[in-house]
Amino acid sequence: MKTMFILALTHLAFSAYGQLKPVPSGVYRWADHPVKKSADRESRKILEGTSPHFDFLEIHATTQFPGAKPGPAHANEDIEEVIIVKEGEAKITIEDQSTILGVGGVVLLMPQQMHSIENVGEGQLTYYVMRYRSKKPMDIERGQTAGGSLVLNADSLTFKPSTRGGGRAYFDRSTAMCERFEMHVTQLNQKGPSHQPHSHEETEIILMLTGKTQMTIDGEEYEAVPGDFYFANSQEQHGIRNATDDPCSYFAFKWK
Repeated sequence: MKTMFILALTHLAFSAYGQLKPVPSGVYRWADHPVKKSADRESRKILEGTSPHFDFLEIHATTQFPGAKPGPAHANEDIEEVIIVKEGEAKITIEDQSTILGVGGVVLLMPQQMHSIENVGEGQLTYYVMRYRSKKPMDIERGQTAGGSLVLNADSLTFKPSTRGGGRAYFDRSTAMCERFEMHVTQLNQKGPSHQPHSHEETEIILMLTGKTQMTIDGEEYEAVPGDFYFANSQEQHGIRNATDDPCSYFAFKWK
């Protein structure tokens, strides 16, 4: 009976994933996401669906209020995660190792690892969670060989100046779910493009940190401010530019 119950749950889960629709390219604005509140936290669902390389992709944001109790440690059987700290201080525990992450801190979390997140700052803690599963078979060994789970503080990474501004490279590697996953922060000091419009095999997300930008994706024009996401699917022509003479910065991450 227990085995039949587990199989039924598994079937329901796969049926739910099978009903997901492709994530449309465009902009996903922080101000538009509905807020779900509880006693010590709130959450925002940003997007959910499929992409050219993922049969499941979900992004949400969680805010833990000061003194919030962390959720129980848990592991994802076949889901990989990227976590980005938006504000506050987070204690990230993976298996038996804990690290304090500040604003701009990033976690690349392999599947099947116990983990938890705790607010250890004086104010509220807000972080984004990107959860995904590849259409290709999961390869735990590939992910471990490439370095396993990563925990990175922004101030531990070198800022490299450029003629337009500069940036920080976070990682460029394979994972359990991706043949390649690359992530960096770009800063543009003046109005104008980061680079010429282009396309590539990878699907790409731009997460705004500061300033205001405009982006062309597949012939459509969009604008974004801090907290907003741009989403450009694989092979779509796209290009981002600083919309003002004030500096702007953003995360860019792409995968295949």
